[in-house]
Amino acid sequence: MARALPPHTWENGFKKPIEPSATPWVWRNDEQDDDPDSFVTPPSKELLTSTAHNHVGINVIRTWPTLFDGTNNPHGIPDWWKPADEVDVLIVGAGPSGLEVALSLARQGVSFRIIDKAPTPLIAGRADGVQPRFLETVATWGLASEIAEEGPLIERTAIYLDGKKLLFNRSHQCDSRYRGLHIITQGQIERIFIRDLARHKYLVERERVLSNYTVEDQGDHPVRATVKNERTGEENIVRAKYLVGSDGAASTIRKSLSIPFDGVSTDIYWGIMDCVFETDYPHAWVFGSVISSKHGGCVIIPREDGYIRLYTQLDVSQTGPIAAARQQSDASFAEAGGRVEIETVTPEEVLEQANRIFAPYRLKFGAPLSWFAIWKISERVARSYSSPDTRVHLVGDAAHVHSVMGAFGLNASILDAANLAWKLGLAVKNLADPQVLLPTYSLERREHAVRVIEVSGTYLRFVTGSAMPVPNLRNFDALESTPKTNGHHTNGHTNRHTNGANGGHNNDTNSSSKQVHIHVESTPESADAPPRTQEEALQFLGKFFQAHGQFLLGVDCPYATSPIAPQTAPLLSSPPPVKLNNGVRAPNPRLCFSDNHTGYLYDLFEGPPKFHIVVFGSSFKGQQVRNNIAKFSSSLSSKTGFWTRYGGQERFTLTVVTKRMPFEIGDDKLLDELEHKVGAKVVFDDRQPDEDAHTTYGANHTRGGMVVIRPDLWVGVTAFPDEVEETVGGYFDSFL
Repeated sequence: MARALPPHTWENGFKKPIEPSATPWVWRNDEQDDDPDSFVTPPSKELLTSTAHNHVGINVIRTWPTLFDGTNNPHGIPDWWKPADEVDVLIVGAGPSGLEVALSLARQGVSFRIIDKAPTPLIAGRADGVQPRFLETVATWGLASEIAEEGPLIERTAIYLDGKKLLFNRSHQCDSRYRGLHIITQGQIERIFIRDLARHKYLVERERVLSNYTVEDQGDHPVRATVKNERTGEENIVRAKYLVGSDGAASTIRKSLSIPFDGVSTDIYWGIMDCVFETDYPHAWVFGSVISSKHGGCVIIPREDGYIRLYTQLDVSQTGPIAAARQQSDASFAEAGGRVEIETVTPEEVLEQANRIFAPYRLKFGAPLSWFAIWKISERVARSYSSPDTRVHLVGDAAHVHSVMGAFGLNASILDAANLAWKLGLAVKNLADPQVLLPTYSLERREHAVRVIEVSGTYLRFVTGSAMPVPNLRNFDALESTPKTNGHHTNGHTNRHTNGANGGHNNDTNSSSKQVHIHVESTPESADAPPRTQEEALQFLGKFFQAHGQFLLGVDCPYATSPIAPQTAPLLSSPPPVKLNNGVRAPNPRLCFSDNHTGYLYDLFEGPPKFHIVVFGSSFKGQQVRNNIAKFSSSLSSKTGFWTRYGGQERFTLTVVTKRMPFEIGDDKLLDELEHKVGAKVVFDDRQPDEDAHTTYGANHTRGGMVVIRPDLWVGVTAFPDEVEETVGGYFDSFL
């Protein structure tokens, strides 16, 4: 949301603007005094969205503190909120990543408290786009449609180089139902998440910080945290089984664990403006970049209501254009040393730099600034995402920071949260071996962040013309890889460690007491100088998007081999059960659910912490496939089988996909047995063969195929239906 919503009426059945001073959301009733229990509209508050302004004026948004400000509710704490002194998980930081962990835990019946240093949710700025995989993830929490429908959909990209069109084409395409990059502000996402938590009787505890914590060697709640109310000075002790640090790039929890934040701080600065611009640039409302070989690059992200997020590369050197312009207008500037202090750069100076890059096209402000900021790009990844005893975990910016290219910040964070939360859910309920399951969080998510640095960093250098190498953060075997905790080595079982921490958002990554500056070799993609001719640039873009296009949408994200993503069985001479690797995103094909209803495979899945077992049975007419699925069904009914041992329908969903029509299965005893004995959902793969679910998964029509899909929608393991106990049972035995 770029500005306060103007008033509208729907009296004629459609949205129509009305008098700007009107407040139709305020309920007025002359008889209200006679009924003290009648609804009263809570008071709203208007907040400035930007710390700097342009000549057009100032910008505000309207917010509702009673809905969004948690414990800072001006009307007091709701009666239904009763925080416990002992919880399963304490979450420090209520930005998107912390809220996402909370959303998942709430749906699993896992108790938690979530604190944040800020007095309110984010007012404006920061992240503003979500990838298809983000939406697939929040769909399991029932929130995808609200987020997807908020802002513009990006499906085109325009790139200009030195005033000439380099590329204008269709982009952001993948097989997800959520095609394109969906624009929504981070503040709006936080408010959607906060409303959801309120429905689950949870509030964000505002203006609270983690003063210190210890992890003890015994007890059900070994984390002992001191939480301080910064407004009142009051301190309380919270006991928890696990601690999640979502406290930003300057994470004090990461520092308290002495986990190195490996990487580099670049010399690249962005001036960022959310505004309406008047311009003759022909693709101003199309996602893309404008690049000048002399002055650097700009990135354009179309926003709601005609607003644009404009990233402008700044040269703040003593010989750069900002310094030159200041010296020309103020002789004392040179006498004072001629240095451009980054905090002194104004919106007008950023606009001047943008016009140098856009030339021959021109830009000017068409509205008050909705947001203004100057960012220096850092590219860093925590060497581990978890403490050695796996009682403390990092998510979001606390674990990785990188450039804006690719919109990875918000989108990588939700994958962190979704990956960690289902594992914590099983661990706190003693339904999994935490020493096996929890270490997979850092293993899987750190590798993804390293690739984010490589992909985002490579594209950043193309746009900005920087010759600075992209850091290679993959190989740390020769470096110290086991974090220490205040001098006490922690082996994961018995030792005690004591830490100081301070929760909240802070982007000053250079303030770390364990800031590690390492010599990093360039990645192969960044070894050459950035392309600058039209031909070189087109060649770069062709290779780059062919290699990374699906990664930029979140769907190309394979995880490393582990107990929950074992090595894919080698392909022998006979066809496999499915042609799908373990540890990759589970495809989401369209299916028929009944004679009146179609949808997508994911629609059948319940959210975390359930695993999803999908059986492909072809037409259910072949004798071999029927025999194999009959053995599968018999195993599920066995008291000693994995299905019964690990909780049956409490732990698993079962979907059977058949190449038959809904009216053809009425007298099939095998399908009837699966439906009524173990609660299977039978669905119908009636699309044409080149786009049906069997082809999507590469399912074996002769013997059948089976896929275990994890709660975070990644493939766990695949098997033939008659190998259920040795393969699928063995898979779950390794960590449940």
